[in-house]
Amino acid sequence: MARRDLHRYSGQEMIDISKVDSRQDAGWIVDRDRFPILFPTHAHPSEFWEHLGRTIATFGFLEEMLRKAILVFTGTQTCPDHNSDEALASWTQKLEIVLTAPLGNLIDMYAKSVRENPNATMADFDSLVEKLEKASSIRNALCHGSWRLPDAAGASLPLFVKRKLLVFDTAIDIQFLRQVQKEVAELACDVMDTVTCIGWQFPGSAGPGRPAV
Repeated sequence: MARRDLHRYSGQEMIDISKVDSRQDAGWIVDRDRFPILFPTHAHPSEFWEHLGRTIATFGFLEEMLRKAILVFTGTQTCPDHNSDEALASWTQKLEIVLTAPLGNLIDMYAKSVRENPNATMADFDSLVEKLEKASSIRNALCHGSWRLPDAAGASLPLFVKRKLLVFDTAIDIQFLRQVQKEVAELACDVMDTVTCIGWQFPGSAGPGRPAV
């Protein structure tokens, strides 16, 4: 079969394309047997993917902490006795939404639940929310970007376009991933602190405080 090489839009190595037959109007298919091992992740060192995976996993942990914090702040609000059944049903519906919400929506729900709870008196809470929102924008690029070849310094730019056609333009290396992972772990602890600093035990922990649920 006749062959030709085409440069793939993703910026990876030249990919061999095989013609399916010899007719003039025939199409082409990708010759998978000529791919490097672990394509299309073959050009980055294993350590890069390890730290990317650890960073994404830490974002998953942050999401769990946000969900548990929302559980506390929405579940510890008082309501009139005559509306208790209705309030319980409404709360259950909210928690079902929380279970499936993506990180950006979780942050909004978390901020709303804290601000609506009269017992929540955290200092500089707006700053925490801003940090969470900034981390969320990085997380989306890490999870959904298409990674370009690393440069001479080992930095790689993920192709990712945010809402309003904003293009992510930060080249990412291992040190960047380590720093983000550390900061996201700190944010998860900050979220936990917003619960425990007002006397509640954080759900799922054996820490001090009053059980909230």
